[in-house]
Amino acid sequence: MSSSDDSVHARPVPASAEPLYDPNIPTPSHAERARTLAARLTTGTLATLSTDPEGYPYGSFVTMAFDAGDPVFLVSTMAEHTRNLQHDERASLLVAEREQEDPLANGRVTLLGPCSRVAEDSGAEREAFLATHPNAAYYVDFGDFAFWKLRVMSVRYIGGYGRMSWVEAADWHAAEPDPLASAAAGIIAHMNDDHADALPLYCNAYSRASGIAEASMTGVDRYGFEMSAITPDGPRPVRVAFPVEMSTTREVRTALVEMLKAARG
Repeated sequence: MSSSDDSVHARPVPASAEPLYDPNIPTPSHAERARTLAARLTTGTLATLSTDPEGYPYGSFVTMAFDAGDPVFLVSTMAEHTRNLQHDERASLLVAEREQEDPLANGRVTLLGPCSRVAEDSGAEREAFLATHPNAAYYVDFGDFAFWKLRVMSVRYIGGYGRMSWVEAADWHAAEPDPLASAAAGIIAHMNDDHADALPLYCNAYSRASGIAEASMTGVDRYGFEMSAITPDGPRPVRVAFPVEMSTTREVRTALVEMLKAARG
């Protein structure tokens, strides 16, 4: 958890552009955001170094799973990227969201590190991969297939416009995916569709905003939730912290109800 990892320009910020909320409230770190994004994806682009004399980067589509934060692949010896890795184990994996209409507004993560074949007696990688890709069970024991693991040494996280940084490998491995990630879309839709009248109250009671009559929820995580508040200057982001860290949708529901009661009071 961090107060803020997002870049801030050095030039003075106009009063109308100052945050409508305390930027020091609990917020997911870039390591947590990157782990959460990657945990939701099962395919990516693996970049290896080709064996030709020029050694150009070679990108290929792969399926993957994660074992303790390191991506695991089940690949054939006939694959070009396998031949490349046998020659040079340096590699990177790009995973990217496809949710936003604007492609550059989507989050993406690039993982860099050495990628090598997993020892045959290791079962953790097999278990992780088959849990993510159960259909691979029919060819997992073919003689020309083997598990490979990219051991993450560096991470580049881009969370859309204005949110990006290099993440230390230690922070990446220490972070955990957000427990609300799989339920976030449902929570957001429910609040916007069924409790739109409550959202301005959260803005007015738990942020620096005042007189907000219209708002929509745009995000939710273990530490809090985010809204877009309609102001005379246009939509402005507002983040509100939960009283304690959340881990289930039931806890979120209870917290939102209690916070709404307090806001009305």
